[in-house]
Amino acid sequence: MFTSSIFERAPIGMFDSGVGGLTVLRQVYQQLPNESVIYFGDTARLPYGIRSPAEILQFVREILNWMQQQQVKMVIMACNTSSALALDIVREEFKMPILGIILPGARAAVSCGKRIGVIATPATAKSNAYRRAIMEIDPHVQVWQISCPEFVPLVEQNRIDDPYTIEVARSYLEPLLEQDIDTLVYGCTHYPHLAPVLRSLLPSSVKLVDPAVHIVKACAHELDLQGVKNTHLPLPTRFAVSGCPQHFAQSSVQWLGYTPMVEVVHLNELGVRS
Repeated sequence: MFTSSIFERAPIGMFDSGVGGLTVLRQVYQQLPNESVIYFGDTARLPYGIRSPAEILQFVREILNWMQQQQVKMVIMACNTSSALALDIVREEFKMPILGIILPGARAAVSCGKRIGVIATPATAKSNAYRRAIMEIDPHVQVWQISCPEFVPLVEQNRIDDPYTIEVARSYLEPLLEQDIDTLVYGCTHYPHLAPVLRSLLPSSVKLVDPAVHIVKACAHELDLQGVKNTHLPLPTRFAVSGCPQHFAQSSVQWLGYTPMVEVVHLNELGVRS
């Protein structure tokens, strides 16, 4: 599809409901340092994890239409909920390559252990997407999923070190620890931000799987297949949100190491299909 060198310098599109996708962006910086990125955070409508499948599909279509207008060469869904509920549908509707995060995460989990716990948003957990993907790879593993509705709001509010967050995490992990899991999958891109809390509550033998690492590996492979990996210097990352740019900028500092310039995009005013 994308074979011309014209597309090499085109940016990669990436989106999430908020700051969670920054865990994927950091992996792009590490693994694909020459790639330019347009990052969109749908902060006016977060958290996605409590939304209906129809709402998620509408949001994803709006974002992808906007990304298409920005002439991106590929889109990374840095959002497990979107990947679980909308990926297969929108891949049929849009010509650009769209990568979801669940299958790379599932493959990594199976390579790590046989007793796998998945912490996820309510929508992702209800979709059963991780269990299906993991069992298709290896039907002999055991999988337990836990819905964690409070995690995304706590991360977005920068309450990582709040004692309340530790108590919430303990309550979510308890049923998984009772199953003697050997692997824990971050089933939401916000959750790696909680790594210090989760690590403190888990036995050292439990391996943590961050799908962000593995979706970027898949992205690198896709760029090679398409022949559009950028060999030039990248442009500065462009950040856009649907909500408050100041709040996103302030929340992003600790994850990015700098204060980003953030623009506002009102998707529902762009006349995109829903």
